[in-house]
Amino acid sequence: MDPALTVLIAASIAFVGTHFVLSHPLRAPLINVLGATGFMLVYSLVAFATLGWMAHAFGQVQGSGLGGSGTAGWVIATLLTLPAMLLLLGSFIRNPALPAPGAKEAARREPAGAFRITRHPMMWGIALWAISHIVIWWSWRTNVVALAILILALVGSKLQDGKKREQMGEAWAAWEAKTSFWPRWSAMPSAGALLWLAAILGWLAATYAHIHVGDVPAGVWRWVQLG
Repeated sequence: MDPALTVLIAASIAFVGTHFVLSHPLRAPLINVLGATGFMLVYSLVAFATLGWMAHAFGQVQGSGLGGSGTAGWVIATLLTLPAMLLLLGSFIRNPALPAPGAKEAARREPAGAFRITRHPMMWGIALWAISHIVIWWSWRTNVVALAILILALVGSKLQDGKKREQMGEAWAAWEAKTSFWPRWSAMPSAGALLWLAAILGWLAATYAHIHVGDVPAGVWRWVQLG
């Protein structure tokens, strides 16, 4: 195995592993010792350090080499990233999982927007993004990072349910009863016209930026020639 790829795997494991450990088994003990602010400082430093290591290691590995999955892979990836954007944007609207005032009140409301699809729209949006990159089968470095993000999103959201039950009690239990962990794809049209419009515009912008950031045309831009 390429030594640079081994380093990337180690960095990815460190990024995901420290997130799980600090967010769950070590969270309460560290808050007791460091206080809430001190804990967030340590958590942020570790997260940025391991993310930076992963980003640096990513740049040291060859950027292609798997041959890709052809047009079929790009079509699947394109179709996955639009609902991913919808879920991601929708997750910022009245999300009881976010650490903000009024979380319990938000959990007692009827699910709306992206929460009609899943109670973890942010995590599922990120997961779909990761899957879309694996489907393309572009490079080992992309697959390693995408798999790490996929595990972080889906395992993390499942663990979050347990943490929120402890923190929010009955309010989160009621929210779980009204929502689904697994996406209800049939509910996507009911997310709302404005959210869909924002998602389409955001998706077009993000996939267009991929041309300049990743030097690879993505989304509909792979088939649309501009200028």
